[in-house]
Amino acid sequence: MNGIAIGPFVFASDRLAAILGIVAFLILTAILARRVDRAIGPWSSWALIGGLAAARFGHVVLHWQNFRDEPWRAIAVWQGGFEPAAGFAGVLLVSVFYIRSFKAGAAAAAALGLGALVWAGAAQLTKATLGQPAPDMAFEQMDGALVALSTFAGKPAVVNLWASWCPPCRREMPLLAKTAAARTDVTFLFVNQGESAETIRAYLVGENLALDHVMLDPAMRLPRYYSAPGMPTTLFLRADGTLASLHMGEISKEALDTNIGKIAPSR
Repeated sequence: MNGIAIGPFVFASDRLAAILGIVAFLILTAILARRVDRAIGPWSSWALIGGLAAARFGHVVLHWQNFRDEPWRAIAVWQGGFEPAAGFAGVLLVSVFYIRSFKAGAAAAAALGLGALVWAGAAQLTKATLGQPAPDMAFEQMDGALVALSTFAGKPAVVNLWASWCPPCRREMPLLAKTAAARTDVTFLFVNQGESAETIRAYLVGENLALDHVMLDPAMRLPRYYSAPGMPTTLFLRADGTLASLHMGEISKEALDTNIGKIAPSR
């Protein structure tokens, strides 16, 4: 299971697991605040805020090279990117100010434990289907020629599922185009979902984007094959065509580089 759609909302499996863990944590702390110690109530709110802020800060520090030229991306949390160890340190720091008794400390630890358990359990139940082989499909290119995915076998590939009407697709496209032009060890395939060649061509010209290997998937077969209900979705395929990792939603430079590192040898 690579993604989950709940009504109009689409969640990557790892993000849904994190949300479920946070919800379980907040429910238990609300109960414990009434029955054990009122201090657990404000502690839970600030622990969540402090933990998330510290986790994001830790991620930015670890990948400072990628944020140096675009410091505004430090607040682009929708791209993902959190460092768990830094987040845990943030929770401990908040706890120093709110937890004053052993009873409250034990209750807080139990709430954190439950949240972590639900998070880990949901992650296992919804984890991406890694190792899945590439499908035996052919897609029309912009010039009308049919090309099978197997044509690109033997070399790692990054496959981006996108559409020109999709705002996060448009935001991440310059990064993908720039990376594709800079790397010769990985093939980039841009598989458009449901749009005509004329619409795609107008978008690329209007945005001054030069992309190789643009393919049309009018029936949206590829996202169904990979159980990816939302866009953008970026697939990272090993040289043998098997799925090494998958990223749903707008991708950041550090996430792109990290996932390419899983399929391509170090340069």
